[in-house]
Amino acid sequence: MRYIPNKKSIFGETLELFEEAVIEAGFSKYRAKQVFDWVYKKRVKSWDAMLNLPKDFKAWLLENYEMHVTRIILDKQSNDVTNKFLVQLEDKSLIETVLIRAPQIGVGQKDSRKTVCVSIQVGCAYGCKFCASGLLGFKRNLLASEVVAQLMHMCEIDQEASTDKSNDSVTFDNIVFMGMGEPLANFDTLVRVLRILNAPWGMNIGARRITVSTSGLAPQIEKLGDEGMPIRLAISLHGATNEVRNQIMPINKRYPLEQLIPAAQAFQEKIGRMLTLEFILIEGINDSLDQARALAKIARKLHAHVNCIPYNKVEGLEWKRPSITRQNKFVDILKKERVSVTIRREKGHSINAACGQLKLKTELSMAASEKSPSSPFIKPE
Repeated sequence: MRYIPNKKSIFGETLELFEEAVIEAGFSKYRAKQVFDWVYKKRVKSWDAMLNLPKDFKAWLLENYEMHVTRIILDKQSNDVTNKFLVQLEDKSLIETVLIRAPQIGVGQKDSRKTVCVSIQVGCAYGCKFCASGLLGFKRNLLASEVVAQLMHMCEIDQEASTDKSNDSVTFDNIVFMGMGEPLANFDTLVRVLRILNAPWGMNIGARRITVSTSGLAPQIEKLGDEGMPIRLAISLHGATNEVRNQIMPINKRYPLEQLIPAAQAFQEKIGRMLTLEFILIEGINDSLDQARALAKIARKLHAHVNCIPYNKVEGLEWKRPSITRQNKFVDILKKERVSVTIRREKGHSINAACGQLKLKTELSMAASEKSPSSPFIKPE
């Protein structure tokens, strides 16, 4: 389903496209750069706050463009260092954005390293069996403006919490496309967003600080490599053989390992960055020592880092995480095979921070409230 907004959002425009619109409307080209400076450098929230723009140009902006087309309706903080935000779009759809902090140790390191995890679709069509994002189905792709808006919200929240109100630089360290949806299934939007994030006239975030995760769309992996942006690529592998991957990742039947691995190699050759293999450990499914050995073989072939993630329980799904002992044995095999590996102990469990869980819980609560007039659940506007 393609969503058409009432107005364009400035967050979805590239400088080149916006300059063309400004010139076509009869204004000077340099006005476009002025607007982008106000939006991305000074982070003002209204056209009226752009003090060096003439009234007729502001009136044109007001008539033709929105700023924020999203709003945060729920902010849940876990008992560790994770915030999950439920974000409402203009059409009332819900998505999730997660802010993860990693406290730094050492003299003079006052702030945490911050990673923002963004969504790029409403729901997901790829049906990974262990994931909450697709349980309510796929609704639509996000617009570029709706993706960039998630990051602008995080900038505003971080600035409000900071003691230095004059600091208008981006204060998070990494951006990961690991929220709701398959990034490579919304390819054109992804590429536009990456350019907005990376450009000096945009958010000016280095490509090496951006990670795109995919469940394994082999042709699009190669196509992304052709874009020439030195971003990081993370492949949600979750199974080291076709047999195991077919059980939990339907995409593997379309793009099995025989296609996925060469595509990953091609991307790496074009971009020259180390790949990451994401591997959610699920008890009795993919946590066997044979799977660990097969995973080590793939990782060595791709010169990839492996990120092991103990399964984060999703209400309504049968899967369980392996014991700590089992997790450690799995990782030990990878280490013995000289594979670069980390095991990511969960963050945000107390707030359902795995992909799609908060949205799923909220939408189920909303459905229940419609059936029960006495429900205390407050629906978003």
